[in-house]
Amino acid sequence: MSSMADTSKMHTQEGVMVGGALMVPTKNIVENAVESKDHTTLVAAVKAAGLAETLSGKGPFTVFAPTNEAFDKLPAGTVAKLLKPEMKKDLAGVLTYHVVAGNYKAADLKDGLELTTVQGQKIKFSKKDGQWYVNDAKITITDAVSSNGVTHVIDAVLMPKK
Repeated sequence: MSSMADTSKMHTQEGVMVGGALMVPTKNIVENAVESKDHTTLVAAVKAAGLAETLSGKGPFTVFAPTNEAFDKLPAGTVAKLLKPEMKKDLAGVLTYHVVAGNYKAADLKDGLELTTVQGQKIKFSKKDGQWYVNDAKITITDAVSSNGVTHVIDAVLMPKK
């Protein structure tokens, strides 16, 4: 890595490592998410719900992105059921409950802050033992900046109230 080309390349592509991939500001939220091996379930769900185009749009969006492990914590069969074509509206509701219009980085979060999601219901932030939570999900990686917003990785799926 003594060549100047390598060094300049490192400086131009700064980002956040998520699921073994570098999330970079030159890609949109969806382009970054598809690179993460930890978010294959989320990406499949976004595509099944027909939201990939929306989340590739101008934004800005703040996305709380559950990992594959987070989806695995749901009751058995939940993901398979939600991915069925006839469940598209329900799936879209769950997914848009993970999205807030605007660009909210970790520095913008405040204990007790409530934000209205694209789905229409509110999510609430809290800080416990130095860790940020959205509802009951721990935010494990913050501030993965994309060209059209920011993504925060969470360890649980947020479920809207019925």
